[in-house]
Amino acid sequence: MTTKFTADHEWITLTNADAGGDVATVGITLHAQDALGDVVFVDLPEVGRSYNAGEVAGVVESVKAAADVYMPITGEVTEVNEALRADPALANSDPQGAGWFFRMKLASRGDFDALMDPPAYDALLKTL
Repeated sequence: MTTKFTADHEWITLTNADAGGDVATVGITLHAQDALGDVVFVDLPEVGRSYNAGEVAGVVESVKAAADVYMPITGEVTEVNEALRADPALANSDPQGAGWFFRMKLASRGDFDALMDPPAYDALLKTL
């Protein structure tokens, strides 16, 4: 598994590759959930819909604020995390595990490869 990051604090992990293309899991980073505080609601994207990179794919609301969740790269949503919808606190307790938001089929592996790797994301966090 390979994980990449966006400047908007989403993570995307390439979970498997099949004959039809690459599939990845997407969520918010530890930094994002720390900034938001206690998450109380998530609005997840529509399964089967294709989104362009940077397009709003969902919303996460906390006791402090609401924030958009952006599509990290162009692709089609194949699954949403119903457990997160039922228990939004998973975004706080396990943001890069059980608190994932959605899975997607990548339109281009090159777009994934162009995102920040963990050392680049760590460097970004040091500038905030």
